[in-house]
Amino acid sequence: MTVKQDTLDRFLFEEHSVRGELVRLESSFQQILASYHYPSIIQSLLGELMAAASLLTATLKFEGEVALQIQSDGPVRYAVINGTHDQKLRGVARWDESQTLPTDFTSLFSKGYLAITLAPSEGERYQGIVALDKPTLAECLEDYFLQSEQLLTKVALFSSHESGNEQAGGMLLQVVPETSETSQANENPGFEHLSHLMNTLKAEELFGLSAQEVLHRLYHEEAVRLFEPQQVQFSCDCSKERSASALRNVAKTELLSIIEEEGSIKMNCQFCHTEYSFDSIDVESIHSQNIPAENQQH
Repeated sequence: MTVKQDTLDRFLFEEHSVRGELVRLESSFQQILASYHYPSIIQSLLGELMAAASLLTATLKFEGEVALQIQSDGPVRYAVINGTHDQKLRGVARWDESQTLPTDFTSLFSKGYLAITLAPSEGERYQGIVALDKPTLAECLEDYFLQSEQLLTKVALFSSHESGNEQAGGMLLQVVPETSETSQANENPGFEHLSHLMNTLKAEELFGLSAQEVLHRLYHEEAVRLFEPQQVQFSCDCSKERSASALRNVAKTELLSIIEEEGSIKMNCQFCHTEYSFDSIDVESIHSQNIPAENQQH
């Protein structure tokens, strides 16, 4: 059986106030990796971040975006995955390419932190920050939910970067708050039991079985309601118009000088590496407030 990848599955335990999500990424993950030659450890990091972003966007109760952004003074300087409520993801990472990267999570960062930004289409933005001081990204995310939302949460993240078969995925369990008391991090035997069983999940099961089979293996004694899967995809919203808007902040004489020397101005999207080219006519149009309407790619 071939498991359909790039899907997010939501489920609910009928006899516990616990909900869950399960995500598998293949094509979407591979498209992010194709944008740059990432070392293995960075591929793993991006895969886990991507799976985490998908799981977090599925918890949103609004239309908008989630950004998971890592910053540190260590070998990995910057990594970000942006996700939308309709499961469109993009991301990029930057690291010190002059040194050999460590192979464990915590050594990748120095004074590292993860910023999680929730940006509703309507309403105020919210940002929570958690230190990268746990052995895994999953444990840092659990800490985030405990600190920011006082919700018991269990997270498992997986990333496989076998050439030509790169996959990422994860699973999340979370207490469904029924009252103000249940939203606190109180002891919850039912949640602890389900989390303990989730600890037995293996990457080959996540990537090789259907969501229904995964849940049956883990929770065959539980009543689990599985909802319709949602498609996940890589998507970049860059455009020539957006690039032109950025150029409007640069003096026209400076832009024309660059074109005289280089022949054109080239702007490269950091997420999908699409290149946008601007000539002197474009610059005149930008600075007369008429940003080019066509989304030209060169």
